[in-house]
Amino acid sequence: MKERGGEISGSCLCGAVRYSAPPPTLFCAHCHCDYCRRAHGAAFVTWFGLREESCRVASEDDMLRWYVSSQQSRRGFCGRCGTTLFFASELCPGEIHVALATATTPIDRQPELHCFHDQRVAWVRVDDGLPVYESGADALKRYRAVKPLCG
Repeated sequence: MKERGGEISGSCLCGAVRYSAPPPTLFCAHCHCDYCRRAHGAAFVTWFGLREESCRVASEDDMLRWYVSSQQSRRGFCGRCGTTLFFASELCPGEIHVALATATTPIDRQPELHCFHDQRVAWVRVDDGLPVYESGADALKRYRAVKPLCG
């Protein structure tokens, strides 16, 4: 874990899209939902949240692209290398969610929970002792409105 006060920074694989923000982060969680898994091609995605106004994004040659993945949400990725970095939604106004694996510096907290645990892939075993939230959990209520525009 990083001490408070240091910048959090990261980038896509090719470095064309970079971000930085001061701590504190809002949360850090492993998401097992079908949409995140498919968007990242991974068993789950670990996100951390930032206040949108504090996150500075630099994009060479306007490489940051946004895919509108539902009526309420969009996912930001690099148009050159394809790395998915961001999730933003009107369901969580003022927040930007950042894929932890893209961070090049430590953040100020460790992952705190698993969300949409009931949507996890069968071939991953979760036994790290963190709390798990199923899709019907009250804490995830606002995200139940998300429906993909395709697939």
